Amino acid sequence: MKLINRAKFSATALTLAAWLLVPAGFVASAPAYAKTSAATRPAVLTASAVAVADKYSADAAAQIFKEGGNAVDAAVAIAFTLAVTYPEAGNIGGGGFMTLYMDGKPYFIDYRERAPLSATKNMFLDSEGNVIKGKSLYGGFAAGVPGTVAGMWEAQSRFGKLKWKQVLAPAVRYARDGFIVDEQLARRRAEASKEFDGKTNFDTYFGEMKEGVNFKQPDLAAVLTRISNQGAKDFYDGKTADLIAASMQDGSGLITKADLQQYKAVWREPILADWNGYRIITAPPPSSGGIGLVQLLKMKADLAPAFKGVTLNSPQYVHLIAEIEKRVFADRAQYLGDPDFYKVPVAQLTNDAYIAKRAAEVNLTTPTPTADVKPGLGTSMPEKAETTHFSVVDKWGNAVSNTYTINGYFGSGVVAKGTGIVLNDEMDDFSAKPGVANMFGVVGSDANSIEPKKRPLSSMTPTILTQDGKVALVIGTPGGSRIFTSIFQVINNLYDFKLPLAQAVGEMRFHHQLLPADTIFWEPYKPIDGELAKQIEAKGYVLKGQGFSGDIQAIKIDGKTPDAVSDPRGRGVARIIQ
Repeated sequence: MKLINRAKFSATALTLAAWLLVPAGFVASAPAYAKTSAATRPAVLTASAVAVADKYSADAAAQIFKEGGNAVDAAVAIAFTLAVTYPEAGNIGGGGFMTLYMDGKPYFIDYRERAPLSATKNMFLDSEGNVIKGKSLYGGFAAGVPGTVAGMWEAQSRFGKLKWKQVLAPAVRYARDGFIVDEQLARRRAEASKEFDGKTNFDTYFGEMKEGVNFKQPDLAAVLTRISNQGAKDFYDGKTADLIAASMQDGSGLITKADLQQYKAVWREPILADWNGYRIITAPPPSSGGIGLVQLLKMKADLAPAFKGVTLNSPQYVHLIAEIEKRVFADRAQYLGDPDFYKVPVAQLTNDAYIAKRAAEVNLTTPTPTADVKPGLGTSMPEKAETTHFSVVDKWGNAVSNTYTINGYFGSGVVAKGTGIVLNDEMDDFSAKPGVANMFGVVGSDANSIEPKKRPLSSMTPTILTQDGKVALVIGTPGGSRIFTSIFQVINNLYDFKLPLAQAVGEMRFHHQLLPADTIFWEPYKPIDGELAKQIEAKGYVLKGQGFSGDIQAIKIDGKTPDAVSDPRGRGVARIIQ
């Protein structure tokens, strides 16, 4: 079908600009937002649903729904619970993005971390202008100013139905009373301990975490109790802010009390686009993911004749997808950054004519030479499962798609003393030096260079699809630069190949990102091997394994019935809640 240009934002969505100047989290009482009225309406779905990263957060959501909460109440409870029970990625020491569909209207809140006030463009370079290995990954200098608490406060204050203390209660309980550590978390903790050995205070807080043992976090419980009582004010201008700043004062990091006091979560216009009869609601800059996802979906649609009769995950399918992804990542490196510092050409990048032009460049038989797809060179680095995502739908038809991050497993490895808060290593998502790859092997330009208060470019892509004004799909995943390519493949599996949700999520996933040249990354869950590998290599590709390929959390709604699936690659839980 013919696709229209990126849809204009609704008048209601445009009113979000009015919230841009509202500071996040400086009063204990809720801001004077008008609460959504949806929760007072009759239910429109047979049940609520969640797809989350672990069972504890699923239980928290079930409790919130039982108490009469809506999708935002549940989402905030999930986010704080994961900060306790999923410490390798769940967080209050990081930041992220939330895409919302409330009362039939789309919203987006950016609570991404910011560079500290004393950050400088060359802070990770030596005297000869070379990147200092590891400085943007380990220790306090790697940490950006956290935004999660501000983001959750803003979302719940504006749209939640329950009291703030109600939604934080599950997280406080898990921190105070403990939770049982499973095998995956214990293994990731052990790996992180080796990685951070001698570099940070990680083992002081997590050294005793073992599989099957009840793990309590009294310092974090105290922080969460204060946040429960005082709102975001405690984190950004109270005792917790003082403790975080004090942890940096010995020269081990840059975050100050002033950094925390000046942090703001920002309501932005989501990217809206029409595709295949659906409205896509997804993440705008400083995420690259929303633009990338729209480009991928529309470019594939423009190439429909080339895909006709091509079997899912066949050598030709892999080749055509790689050709599309190659061009999307060239655009990502050149054009994307924090829109508060750099004018990102969103409309041009998502314009149908531009995307059709890019699609026409695709070589249908062999890989296009990398030198012919600008910009330049880079190297591949190991991929990490640094992020976590959760999807929520309530019985009133509201939806939340939330992705948040501390970057590497357990972030920078620094735990702010007296808090139990794991601080992120998000400064690595900036371009430490244009043309030099970060931990995900992705290069960037001056648009993503380090500046005080700037948000680093991200691939996080919390996404909602609607049809005829009703939620059809809520989806997202962790995975660094693999995020939006993974979501793209699952959406293809669902809507182009008509697979059931569980099968669509469980199918093989692969990834190409322009650099290294003509390299297809495969996943251990369903590796590319045997005859398939030989045929792909015969087309001119190099195959390389990657350690992680995402943790999709998805909810699909057919009519009034939700179906939820948590990726079999992780320890997540999908639950339908009556």
